[in-house]
Formats: sequence, structure tokens, C-alpha cells
Amino acid sequence: MMEQMGEMMKSMGKPPPKEIYPTLMSLPDLSPEQRVNVERQADERTQDGSTLMAQALDTLTTAAPSNDYGAMHEAITRLREGIAQLESGVAARRALAEGRPPRDVSMTWFKQEMSLPLAAAPVEHGPLGASPFHLFTMVLLVAFALAMLLLYFFKMRRAAALFGRIDPDKESPPPGSVPPLDGGSGPSGGKPPTAGTPGAVPPPDDKAQTPAPGEKSPTPPSPEKSSNPEEPLSAPLQPPGMSSNSKASQTAPLTAKWSGRLRADTIVSETPAVQTFRLSSIEGGPLPFIYTPGQFLNVAFGIGGARMNRSYSISSSPHERGYVELTIKREPRGAVSRHLNDLIKVGDEIEAGGPVGKFTFTGTEADSIVLVSAGVGITPMMSISRYLTEQSWPGDIFFIYACRTEADFIFKDALAALKQRNPKLHLVITLSKPGPEWKGPRGRITKELLAQAVPDLASRRVHVCGPPTMMDATKAMLTELGVSADNLKSEQFGAVKPAPAAPGTSVKLTAAAAGPLVTFSKNNKSAKIRLDLQTGDSPPKQSILELSEELGIGIEFSCRVGTCGVCKVKMTSGEVDMEVQDALDEDDKKNGIILACQAKPKGEVTVEA
Repeated sequence: MMEQMGEMMKSMGKPPPKEIYPTLMSLPDLSPEQRVNVERQADERTQDGSTLMAQALDTLTTAAPSNDYGAMHEAITRLREGIAQLESGVAARRALAEGRPPRDVSMTWFKQEMSLPLAAAPVEHGPLGASPFHLFTMVLLVAFALAMLLLYFFKMRRAAALFGRIDPDKESPPPGSVPPLDGGSGPSGGKPPTAGTPGAVPPPDDKAQTPAPGEKSPTPPSPEKSSNPEEPLSAPLQPPGMSSNSKASQTAPLTAKWSGRLRADTIVSETPAVQTFRLSSIEGGPLPFIYTPGQFLNVAFGIGGARMNRSYSISSSPHERGYVELTIKREPRGAVSRHLNDLIKVGDEIEAGGPVGKFTFTGTEADSIVLVSAGVGITPMMSISRYLTEQSWPGDIFFIYACRTEADFIFKDALAALKQRNPKLHLVITLSKPGPEWKGPRGRITKELLAQAVPDLASRRVHVCGPPTMMDATKAMLTELGVSADNLKSEQFGAVKPAPAAPGTSVKLTAAAAGPLVTFSKNNKSAKIRLDLQTGDSPPKQSILELSEELGIGIEFSCRVGTCGVCKVKMTSGEVDMEVQDALDEDDKKNGIILACQAKPKGEVTVEA
């Protein structure tokens, strides 16, 4: 830069070289010496102009493929300078050859520069009716146009490549968004996936849910049921910040209502009795559904000639668009949980539906959250905690978990890793049967532990999930500590029901079966609903699902608390009361769909079952 400034300073004060046209203007006539001088200048300008244009074209041709826009701009400027020099030299030579007065030549140039009208002058025509100068100029213009087309081609090619890199339909994510599962790590926890070979799942059939040989009818899952919500919180969210490790483009529209099959990609042992199943779309690519942290999936199997449904909470975060994880405890008397933990292998397909449930938290409902769980009730809490951490949610997360021994601590490593990532995550783990090396709290969850672990507990939102006895005791303690019913949400497990009679056996209605008549139109069976078994008074104490089990109708069910939607049936006449309707949307209600597990007739009722 300093050298350039020096050159500029040197050139200041020096008169610029006199152009050829002003020289002609000052000459009334040309002496022989002046003519020779003008011819020399004209030849120099013609040669310099041609050389400058040739160099400019070479530079333009070289710079265009590499998108060197600075060099291309400089080449265009030099091309214009070369044309001007060439034109002036050719014009001067022509004027001398024609014997025209110098003033006429310079005046013609001046008028052209000022866009003034010119008197017609005789022009020599070459091929195609154009003068040699015009032909030369046309060649230059064509070359310039070709160079611009070449430049445009390379620009469009580069733009297409850039759009291909940022196209959201290419490689993901959200939203929710598929991580490469082959060879990838298992679910959070750092444990390697168990080895497994693909195997076929026993095909589900259309038979009613009947008892398997040697065990009771599939009653509502006790601790085997991972979770069900109790009160609505928020609508399912769109995929939040999709994961960017997708390996295939999305092929189907996302939906919050879905049923189909998923493939088991990895199976990880969390504890001796608990495994995490990572499930993905059998077609590859992102999941075909979206879900909210805290929801669960319904799964179905054909076991022992009966079709069995169960609901299990999702433990992964909605950010992972390529897979969903179910963490399931093997219950000694649970037909479905034993089938899953004992027989399902990597590569097997599982019939599933959902997601469903309102035991959700996305961070918009409150500015802090208290998550209290025990046993396998930790699963929805992990989904919520993972999601909030990935969202960089600024609120405090108080995570209180109880289990028997350190070996029963589900997600021990995953929670430790989550704690390192999120300073707002406050962990309190208590063991009822700890070993001598355990440094944390001991015993079950108590009122003192809750009050000590969570400052200002009464003003915070609290979610509780675990075995029924644990939830009842915890909710009572939280109420005593001042937590309002509006701030207390729980994940309800299925309630125990009387064992149904064997299908096809005659039903002997007792004196208490004097309630409204229920007709099951597809099975052509009718019976009166039971009232209070002690007094025989209204309102009815028996649901349509319970009556259908006595008659062997075979209405499918899972949660029995009105949240999974498996027991939906169409009511063609009558009216019912339903305490919980979480699994019904507005379309269901308009079309007469009811939840058999919740529906208690107010009069005669007919259902399609």
C-alpha cells in the first residue's frame, strides 16, 4: 500500500499523456512529420488495445471456473480500456487513409462520446454488410457473452450444492430428526448392548384376551405398567430441535396418533431385572410419530393364543428423532414383560401404537419441576430430564428417586452424565437397603427428605410416579407439606379388578346386577350392569369393560385408567359417565367413541363390540 501511495505521489503534478483525438483537434493540417507521429500513435494504440483485450479475455476465462470475482471484474475493466484504445487507433488510421481533415475525425469522435446525432458518412462494408471494425466488435461481444454464460453456469452449480447441504429434507434434523444405530452406542448408561439374533415375534391374533395356560387372565398391569397420566397438561409438541444425526429423509408425515411396527435395534440391561429397548422405524429414517416427554407407547403381542396389550413409558428424549426407548421391568407374573425381556432379540419387530398420555412436562407449564419416583417409575422422569437438559431449560430440576439397592438403581450412569451437563439438575437418591459403601440418604422417601431436598416445595410443580403404595404415601406427604392439588401430578398405574369368568360360560347375574342394560351388538349379548355390590344403589359401580369381561366379549385394554385408548369402542345409543377421558379427542367424542374402562351407563346403552 505504501509503495502504491508513493507511485501516486510521484504521478501527481505530471500532465497525463495527451489523447489522440484532442491532438487531432489542435491540428488544422498535418505536416509530414505530424502525420508520421499520428500514424505511430495510432499503431501503438491499436497494438496496445488488442494486447489488452487478449489479456483480459484470458484472465476472464481463467477466473470464471474458480469464481474469482475480483479477477473477473478487473478483466472486464481492462477489456473496456483495450476496446477504447483499439477503436481510437483504428479510427485515426482510417482517417489518415481516407485523407479526411483531422478536425472532422476528432469531431466525429466527440459526437459519439456525447451521443450527438452524426451525419451519415460513407462506410466500407465487409462480409454480412458489416465493417471490419463492427465484425471485430461483435466477436468481442460474443466472447464476452459466452464468458458471462460460463460464469452464470458455475454460480448456479455452486448455489445448487449449497442448497443441497442446507435442505432440511436431506439430513435431518428435530423434533424431535435418524442417528446411525448400526454400531452406535446403546441408550444412555454406557453399558454395551446385549448380543441377540433376529427372531420372529409370535403373531398377534384377533381373539379376545383370555387367560394363558397356567396363569391368570392378563389383569391390569400392576408394577409392570410403566406409567399412565392422570390429568391433561399440554398438547403434544412438535419435534423440538431435531437431532442432526439422521441417516434417511423423512418419508411419512409426522403424527401424534400412530400405530404400526417398530424394530428393536439395541437392548441394554440397566439392572438385573430391567432392560431398555431402543426401537426404530422398520423402514429406516425418522420415527413416524412425535411425542411429548412423559408420554408412553402401547405394545401388543399374541401370547398363548391371546392378544395382550400393555403400556410402557418412553425414557428417551423427543429430540432423538431416529429412535424411541422403552425401559421395562421384568415382572415374575407379567406375561408381556416376561415376553419382552426373555424372548425379544435385536432385529425383532414389535407392534406398537401411540404415543398417549398427559403426564407430560415441557418447561412451559412452570419455572421449576420436582420429579419424585421409585423403581421403574423413573422412566418418564428420565424423558423429561433429558429433554429439559437438551433444551438448556433455565429452571431447576429436583430429581428424587428411591430404590432398594444400588444394583437396582436404574439409569445410574445416565443420571450422573446428565448431572455433569446440567448444573440445574439436583439429584437425591435414597436406598431402602443400601450397602455399607453407600454415602447417600437411606430408607424410603419421607416428608423430611422432601422438605430438605426441595426449597420452597409448596410453591413448586411436582410429578410423582412409582408403585401405587409409594404414590399414595408420597402424595399424602406432599399435601401435608402444602403442595396444592393443581401442582401435584401423578402417573397412575392400573387398578386391580376381579378375575373375569372364562369366555363362553353362562353368566349368573346376582341381585346386585340390576343396573342399566348394556347390549354388545357385534356379539349379540346383553346384560345389566352391576350396582353397588353392598347396597344395590345407584350409581353403577361396574364399567362396560368389566361387564364385557364377564360376558367374554373381548374388548382390548391396557391401562384401565382412561389414558391409553386401547379400550375405545363406539356407542350407538345411550349415555354414559366417564371420570377420565384423556385418551379421547374431539373427533372421538363427536363420533360417539367411549372408553370402555371408564364408561358407566346412565341408562340403556348399545356399543359396537
